[in-house]
Order: sequence, then structure tokens, then C-alpha cells
Amino acid sequence: MTTQAPASRARVILHELASIGNPANVAGMARYGIRSARVFGVSAPVVRAMAKAIGTDHALAGALWRTGALEARLIAGLIDDPARVTRAQMERWVRQFDNWALCDGTCGNLFDRTACAAEQAVAWAARPEEYVKRAGFVLMATLAVHDKTAPDAGYLRFLTVIEREADDPRNFVKKAVNWALRQIGKRNMTLYAAALPVCRRLTEHPAPAPRWIGHDALRELTNPKTVARIRRSRRTRRPPTVR
Repeated sequence: MTTQAPASRARVILHELASIGNPANVAGMARYGIRSARVFGVSAPVVRAMAKAIGTDHALAGALWRTGALEARLIAGLIDDPARVTRAQMERWVRQFDNWALCDGTCGNLFDRTACAAEQAVAWAARPEEYVKRAGFVLMATLAVHDKTAPDAGYLRFLTVIEREADDPRNFVKKAVNWALRQIGKRNMTLYAAALPVCRRLTEHPAPAPRWIGHDALRELTNPKTVARIRRSRRTRRPPTVR
């Protein structure tokens, strides 16, 4: 175990990121909407490999986040310990999301494993800030995938929020709403049956964003292959192992 202070270790990692960065990648990332004040252009596989080599480290994650560099913050979301992440930290970080990749990576690798993830999802989904609102729906989507034992009641609540907030026309918000709706509908047959009426009501909404969300989600959820997978997963599900 290293005894080097987290801030010093963060500076070393930042130097490494700068040395392997690629300006061409920065331009390519920008074309896909991944922009931030400080970007080195390090590829996602390299970022993940660096995080894996570091391992779980809550203090270092905080130091990396404070650098403000995109790739350092992505590593922070990969190495932080969800058991030590507080609501206050989540609130600080979510307010600093400035692109969809940072939002989705932090939510899907860290925030959705925290004890308060479901509550934060509902709270953030009602917020006006674009990436905070997106974060709420990304959490709903990733919880539906990653949390294998949560009861259906929480996801039924999410569906109510999805329908209520689906009229936000901002691209990064409406795509996250759509993602959450699809993932919840694919979780099991009970939620599938609850998601379909939401989709159909959205297709009849007077605003274009909800109509797009409803039609797109309905197209996937009514695909015979999707339905077969949902039914198959229900048959093959096993109870969680008691440790």
C-alpha cells in the first residue's frame, strides 16, 4: 500500500494522462458531444485499465475529481468506494457534470451502487439543470440493469416520474428518459406490463419529445426477440446467494 498523499498521487496520474493524451481524440470526442474544460484525449479502454490498476481508493477519487480533468474524473468514478460516498459528495459531483460521458460513467460505475441511489434518481429527475436531470434518469436505467434484487415498487415509481418529466425537449435529457423507460420495461414481465401503457400514452402526447420517447421505447419493447428475452430471464432467475 502506498503512503503517498492522495493529492500527490493525483498529480502523478494527471501527468501520465497528459503524456498519453491525443489531441485528435479530443476533437473526435467533441464531435460526439463529449466536451469539458480540460480533456487530454485518452481512450476509454486506457482510462478503465488505469482505474483497474489503481483499485478502490476513496481518497484518491476525491483528489482526482478536484483536478477538473475529464479523464481524471472518469477514473474517480471507477475507483471510488460506493459505501463511502455520501449524498453531499453526490450533490457536489453531479453539479459539475458537463457532458454525457461523465454523467453516464459516474452514475453507472459508482452512484447506482450507493445506498441512496433510488432517492437521488427521483430528486434529480425533477431538477432543471440538464446533466443533473439526465443523471436522474441514467440512475433509473442503470439501477434497472445492475440492481438484481430490488423490488418492483421502486421502478413503478420511476415510471410515474418518467411520464411526468418526458416533455423535456433537450436531447441529452430525452435520450436518458427513453433509456430509463426501456430498461425498466425489460427488467421483468411485471414491469414490462406497466411500461407499455406509459409508452402508448407518450405516443399520444402533444409535444414531440414525449412522442419520440414513447414510439422508440415501444418499438424495442414490442420486438418479439425482446419479449422472449424478458420471459426467458424470468424463468432462469435465481434467488440471491445468502452470505
